[in-house]
Amino acid sequence: MSVLPWQQQNWVHLCDYRRQNRVPQALLITGNKGLGKQRLADQFAFSLLCTGPQASGLNCGHCDSCLLLNAGTHPDFLQIQPEEPGKAITIGQIRSLLTRLTLKPQFESYRVVIVKPADLMNNASANAFLKCLEEPAERTVILLITDKPARLTATIVSRCQKLAVVKPDKEMFFAWLKQQNQEILHDNAAALYGLAQGSPLLALEYANEGTLTLRDGCFKAWMDIAKHRRHPVIIAEDWHKLPEQPLIFWITSWVIDTIKCYYPIMADRLYNPDLKEPLQELSQQLELKGLYKLYDLLLVSRQRLNTQINKQTMFEEILIKWFEINMGRI
Repeated sequence: MSVLPWQQQNWVHLCDYRRQNRVPQALLITGNKGLGKQRLADQFAFSLLCTGPQASGLNCGHCDSCLLLNAGTHPDFLQIQPEEPGKAITIGQIRSLLTRLTLKPQFESYRVVIVKPADLMNNASANAFLKCLEEPAERTVILLITDKPARLTATIVSRCQKLAVVKPDKEMFFAWLKQQNQEILHDNAAALYGLAQGSPLLALEYANEGTLTLRDGCFKAWMDIAKHRRHPVIIAEDWHKLPEQPLIFWITSWVIDTIKCYYPIMADRLYNPDLKEPLQELSQQLELKGLYKLYDLLLVSRQRLNTQINKQTMFEEILIKWFEINMGRI
């Protein structure tokens, strides 16, 4: 497995840790979704556990440790993650980890623990996890991965060294994406860049899953509500069945782009450059005050996504507000 192009500097930094024998006991790896944080953490873990890493720092792939890692049975490689998607990392999981860490590593190198996503530890599990950081186990490295570091407690963050994975520039983004999927047209690549907020792996996932088609269908419904062709409650009933995280982002991006279109702006400065024409039309017919109120509602809605809020009711509130904003243009 090779190092991703935009992670070269990160990898050099990690290799320096090992070469200088300064491997941190706890490392917090942050960055937006779709930048390959998990892959980078795995590469570093495999390198630390490998008995004969390559000159590049990557694991050899054929020593006993590497064979165990490839089989998923290495006793010194532990991963802590929610037992079900979207659920919290429980205190029971952390207590089980603490018990295992009282034992010595079975091999002569390091023991590596990966916690992902670290921000899904609840208050109880986060407090218990502090013991791992305050009383480090022998030859143990803990790698925490998150794209929401603000959700971690200050006490955990303060006890970790940090490594931020940043998105590549546009040239590298487009070159890598085309290399992975030759069928991506330039217009699609530009739209994918905006939707994925510059994260190449997320853009590739969107391209392979036809996400642009789904977004276009949702945008058509959004415009139909603006023109009073469809009722917001009916659309909300359909939308609450869709993944809410990307959908809320799409709606927010349409509102932001509409606000941007009030001023002279190049299409590549928009989240949705391929939708500039209809967004420009909206900007000429709507009041900024109403758009800013809708934007505030969207920010609140994004914070509610991890609560028990009724998703259909949430979308009804957003779409009814959008419907009302457009009353004056009909």
